[in-house]
Amino acid sequence: MLKREGADVEVMNLIGYGMAKFNYDFIYEFGVKSKQDFGRYFINLGLAKTIRSVLNRQDSFDPYFDNGRRGWYQRRQREHIKLFIDSLFGNEDAHGFANIVKLYIQSLKSGMVLTTTEVPPTIKTKFKQLQETGREAEFYFMNNFRSVPVFERGVLEDARLWGDGYDFQIQVGNDYLLAEVKGLRDVRGSIRMTRNEYFRALEYKTDYYLVVVSNLMKTPRLRVVESPAEQLHLTVRDQKTVQTNYYSEVLVW
Repeated sequence: MLKREGADVEVMNLIGYGMAKFNYDFIYEFGVKSKQDFGRYFINLGLAKTIRSVLNRQDSFDPYFDNGRRGWYQRRQREHIKLFIDSLFGNEDAHGFANIVKLYIQSLKSGMVLTTTEVPPTIKTKFKQLQETGREAEFYFMNNFRSVPVFERGVLEDARLWGDGYDFQIQVGNDYLLAEVKGLRDVRGSIRMTRNEYFRALEYKTDYYLVVVSNLMKTPRLRVVESPAEQLHLTVRDQKTVQTNYYSEVLVW
């Protein structure tokens, strides 16, 4: 069974991207010779219901590639997905990208065995980011933050590596605003703030914004909450974690 809600949609997006970008070079990597057989292949895997659904997914990505096909009329519906996949795997050729799709299928379907060549460690790391809703939401925000009125004249600085309770700093004039980004696949769902994020929100008050990017499976929405520690009803849930570390003996380095 699929492990995560919406994961079948995600893998179909990867398939559509691969078909639109690489055409037959992509489908040949799965041991089939026609798009009809390619569709049947994914029906047999339980990832598609009809051949048309597979071909439609290619149509939805065609407008973003110079491949001679016009694709369907809803041209902007999957632009954010195309750009996110590009950011992770845009330099892959048909063979490399097919291996990524196969790796994704194996992660979703227990016991599924698909032939792949060795995947480099860096690709495996990017693959993990592909599965994280938060990473996709952050990428969308970075490309669209100026559509938010309070940020529209700002300069964005990535603060994710600092681990200080917010993802981005946006300088607007002489003001420094902080944004913590959360992602939801659908339009409904709860979000979680860590202790660090919560106390940063209390510290910076109206200069701290929670940005929720929802509906990532379809057309993303941006909702911004100023001073979320005060504006949202948040309940405390204590979770205990154990961190294991490994130490060497004392050596002369």
